[in-house]
Amino acid sequence: MNPLNPLIVQSNNTILLEVNSPLFAEARNAVSQFAHLDKSPEHIHTYSITQLSLWNAASLGMAADDVEERLAKYSKYPLPRNVVDDIRELMGRFGKLVLESAGDGGLVLRSEDSDTLRQLCRHPQVAPLVGQFADKNSVSVPPHYRGLIKQVLIDLGYPAHDLAGYVDGDPYEVGLRGRMLGGSELTIRDYQRQAAESFIGNAASPGGSGVVVLPCGAGKTVVGIYAMSLLKRRTLILVTNVTAAHQWKREILDKTDLRSEDIGEYSGDVKEIKPITLATYQILTYRKSKKDDFLHYGIFNTENWGLIIYDEVHLLPAPVFKFTANIQARRRLGLTATLIREDGLENDVFTLIGPKKFDVPWKDLERQGWIATAKCVEIRIDLPQAEKLEYLSLTPRQQIRSAYENPDKLRVAKELLETHRGDNILIIGQYITQLETFAKELDVPIIMGTTNNKRRDELYKKFRDGEIKVLILSKVGNFAIDLPDANVAIQISGSYGSRQEEAQRLGRILRPKKHGEQAVFYSIVTRESKELDFAMNRQLFLTEQGYSYDIRYSDD
Repeated sequence: MNPLNPLIVQSNNTILLEVNSPLFAEARNAVSQFAHLDKSPEHIHTYSITQLSLWNAASLGMAADDVEERLAKYSKYPLPRNVVDDIRELMGRFGKLVLESAGDGGLVLRSEDSDTLRQLCRHPQVAPLVGQFADKNSVSVPPHYRGLIKQVLIDLGYPAHDLAGYVDGDPYEVGLRGRMLGGSELTIRDYQRQAAESFIGNAASPGGSGVVVLPCGAGKTVVGIYAMSLLKRRTLILVTNVTAAHQWKREILDKTDLRSEDIGEYSGDVKEIKPITLATYQILTYRKSKKDDFLHYGIFNTENWGLIIYDEVHLLPAPVFKFTANIQARRRLGLTATLIREDGLENDVFTLIGPKKFDVPWKDLERQGWIATAKCVEIRIDLPQAEKLEYLSLTPRQQIRSAYENPDKLRVAKELLETHRGDNILIIGQYITQLETFAKELDVPIIMGTTNNKRRDELYKKFRDGEIKVLILSKVGNFAIDLPDANVAIQISGSYGSRQEEAQRLGRILRPKKHGEQAVFYSIVTRESKELDFAMNRQLFLTEQGYSYDIRYSDD
């Protein structure tokens, strides 16, 4: 305990960290391995110690003693006794149950605590998933229940430590280029190298499954490609859409010695299985009706994959979790800018894809110049007088849409386009009729869900090449798109208060700029409406990530 230390550990399992302390960086590095960063505004950062954050730490080999020692070293005040007790209780549960290979192709669930093992095996959700007890400390588990039993056990508060290993998969040589196709030298950044190597693991800390968290624009694709070059196995890469598949293919061809014919696309348009295959989540979850089987689930077992990469794992559809539960013997790498899931399935990510293996705060990479500095500006406008009178008579849902589609947003957008003449601008929104109106009035191209993939690729290329300076995007703009020169985003409507969406949209302009210019993220919102409530929720998220947030009014 030292009053000059930067940490305050509170009895509600939160940690306050003083940014201006000379020990800030040292303390942050110490706690970030077992606590989740919730907020990082200017002066005080807030972390929370959760079940999942402690189990992530335990999966990487950290013990409760290590956590207590780090907290005590940097804390101003004595540690609350209940926090220490909770840490010991929760971390003690991880590894109490171990899932191992039985040697005969089967699995065995072991525990030194035979009473807990027997009690859990009597639970109505666990009992159908286990077989006979070999002895008082071990029970057999059919291999096809490997994922499902882990899901059930973590829901019961006892995450199983999966040490059953992985199949190697078929070998396939993947080498990195010395120079990329454009002629510049290929450099794997230190944090990208650390992220991939953390996933691969070593004798002391075995890897093979897990999630890497990096901001949009920080090069998550490069992490996946570097992991492929280390493993040298046939690889299945799951992506959000066809545009993302094409981007992955361009990146792979640019940075490896693979040829175009080595890489297949499995989507609604094309059905190719190659040593490196890019498949969309849409095709995997396609079925003719809710009662029918998923037609393309078999792609997971078509080849003897040595690695499966899940791009944008925070957007993983629920059926893909179900498929993943059945392929736990294959190495799995999740890539994401945020572990926030609006559906609350973070436990399934931990259990079925793997624990968080690597994470870097957005602002750290910004300070190092790996992503662009960004400024967030919210512009608040009034409804036109006639619509304001009608607004209160509408249903709540109608009020939300009326506020989002405020016609005065067009005027503000025109002013912003004039202010940023010559910049590379994305206009992003939720409602198609609104976006089509903007496209017509501003005379700029638009990409929506109904835009065919050929047209999308054509427009994205023109934007990258500077032929188009302004592009309108529907929700497709939430997903991974490679537009490195975009430096201004104008959000005209969104999905209520979605933090996940806000992170994705901001990420569209975070790639480092050639001349180091600042990126600007505008949100135009209607005052005295539900939209403003949602905007304040999104604003809180961005300020908690450390971004400056200006509020302006349309008559400024």
